[in-house]
Amino acid sequence: MKAEDKINRLHEEVVRQTTDSEKCLHAALVAAWQAGQLLLAEKERVRRTMGAAWGQWIKEKFHGSKSTAHNYMRLAENTADVSDFAGLSLRQVYLRLGIATEPKCRRDSPGVAPLPEHIRLANRLLEALSRCEIKVKSRPEQSVLLRQDLQALYVRLRRLFEPGAAAGLPGRAPSDNNRP
Repeated sequence: MKAEDKINRLHEEVVRQTTDSEKCLHAALVAAWQAGQLLLAEKERVRRTMGAAWGQWIKEKFHGSKSTAHNYMRLAENTADVSDFAGLSLRQVYLRLGIATEPKCRRDSPGVAPLPEHIRLANRLLEALSRCEIKVKSRPEQSVLLRQDLQALYVRLRRLFEPGAAAGLPGRAPSDNNRP
């Protein structure tokens, strides 16, 4: 067999495996999202019928960990259409949505380095802001207060991402109208 024939056969195998892998990644994402939707509905039902027994329900009925259930529910809450994330792994989607992805136990995954502190803190901030946003959606006056409270943080972070802001240019860009 000629070298080019072997190379092209291997290339075709790479393309096929990559396609299969992308399909598997998307299927896992869809399954996690659907599980999240069902968990949210079940949480509502359990809270309505049994009060604060949700943690016990998860412990007894769900085969995954409590944090996995929480991640599935956050995925479902924050994603209307999982096809927007086609080609991404579940972990990549979690990172984009600010959902914590650290391993449950370091000794179980020795090759995985811990997330840097700034990433962990940013994820915690995004979680807190998400909770605040849910609470203030029905109260416009609280939304204004939240934006005012976050203004100083926004100005400081903006310097890191926008060249003009780093130079200390006064004022906000016209595209900043929707930002805190």
